[in-house]
Amino acid sequence: MREKIKEKEKKLVNSFKYAICGIKTAIKTEQNMKIHVLILLVVVLAGVMLDISKIEWIICIILFGLVISAELVNTSLEAIVDIVKPEMHPKAKIAKDVAASSVLVMAVAAAIVGLIIFVPRFIQCFNI
Repeated sequence: MREKIKEKEKKLVNSFKYAICGIKTAIKTEQNMKIHVLILLVVVLAGVMLDISKIEWIICIILFGLVISAELVNTSLEAIVDIVKPEMHPKAKIAKDVAASSVLVMAVAAAIVGLIIFVPRFIQCFNI
């Protein structure tokens, strides 16, 4: 019984290790992921400096998760398409373009919400 529990614990720990490895790989290899992480850090810094509300933090955190997750799914889909169809193919292009557009849609939506949250704070803070 204890061996089964230890085996399940090991699988759980390994699944977290693999997930963290995936995030690290995406940050190292994907330019857009680097941009998303940089924007995330800038937004966190701005949120701290402008003392955004608890609900605004919750909204930002949800949007961070959605944009980063979309980019991770896009990256994995592109890798799979490259394995399955290394040569150019119209259907492979559609798959990659549509996956990338999903990230763009999410990022634009997050940016609009960010403007709604932060622009009034900047105006108030700098008396514009």
